[in-house]
Amino acid sequence: MLKPILLVEDNPHDLELTLIALSKSQLANEVVVVRDGAEALDYLHRRGEFADRQLGSPAVILLDLKLPKVDGLEVLKEIRQTEALKAVPVVMLTSSKEEQDVVRSYQLGVNAYVVKPVEFNEFVRAIGDLGIFWAVLNEPPPGSRRYIKPK
Repeated sequence: MLKPILLVEDNPHDLELTLIALSKSQLANEVVVVRDGAEALDYLHRRGEFADRQLGSPAVILLDLKLPKVDGLEVLKEIRQTEALKAVPVVMLTSSKEEQDVVRSYQLGVNAYVVKPVEFNEFVRAIGDLGIFWAVLNEPPPGSRRYIKPK
């Protein structure tokens, strides 16, 4: 079973566009959607409504910066401080071009920082390329598999 892509996005418009873009790239990975930072952490730590999800980490986390409850930088910080999660690729997918957001994201260990394109076709192409790169082309670290064993 392929590892899922975790999409953390609170904006309904950006969420819809990202899902369209990922489906156009024809990835076989399931896309798990959570709408705030607290929900993302619950998913990653298998707690709350996600306590029964299958073991394993996502292939990649597409993480918005500005999120309700727990912001993207705090989510990233916790991911990088958690031994079982620190090798999971995280792409900050945001509309912020603020230098401080870019710098802080890289300081906390983000793998890539992508500013959401405004034009639809450009956005679809960018998201499709991201999904293919991180879920298919990127070679995960030894010991972490691209697949999750079914229960």
